Amino acid sequence: MLKFYFNGSPNPTKVALFLEEAGLPYEPVKIDTRKGEQFAPEYLKINPNGKVPAIDDGGTVVFDSNAILLYLAEKTGQFLPANRAELLSWLMFVATGVGPYSGQAVHFKHFAPKDQNHDYAHNRYQYETDRHYKILDSHLKGRGYMVGDAYSIVDMALWGWARMVPFKLGDDAFARYPNVKRLVDEISARPAAARAIALKDKFTFKAEMDDEARANMFRHMTTKVA
Repeated sequence: MLKFYFNGSPNPTKVALFLEEAGLPYEPVKIDTRKGEQFAPEYLKINPNGKVPAIDDGGTVVFDSNAILLYLAEKTGQFLPANRAELLSWLMFVATGVGPYSGQAVHFKHFAPKDQNHDYAHNRYQYETDRHYKILDSHLKGRGYMVGDAYSIVDMALWGWARMVPFKLGDDAFARYPNVKRLVDEISARPAAARAIALKDKFTFKAEMDDEARANMFRHMTTKVA
């Protein structure tokens, strides 16, 4: 059975959405990143990058959420747009832009040390995240889905991060992206999405963002490179 290494963060949740939508049997394996389980030697054999998610599909290992979505879509033939060029363009836009900038926006808004001045970095990542969502909102105007006329892995990839827009950009941020919000609301209303979000609740994850968690989540804070 396919093993799915996950926690409740945006990238694993979008893979969980595909698994639930496709009805694929899988074994969820929790990786508690606040406890540092992503750095365990046995997990690093699965994902050398020490992040979630990853899958082991009968000996075929895939890591990075967008690579997993593409692999599973191609394997099953489900949620795969016919226009491959447009699929790859928007999937990579989410992978290289939306995800990384969103993650940094969250970090500098919520987790960067408060005793240091991060105004430049905070503004840069807020700006870039907002810019990416404006592009998405413009693209979705007058369109039902990101690629073609059907729900696909690109919508799933976007949903993983886009449902967290208020946490990244502020409580009123969705008002700036009505077309993105429409798509997020539509996907979130699907039964598979509810199951994907609830998957983490079947396990116990460390909740406290204490010194141990910060050391495991933000290793740069204890290792000076520059």
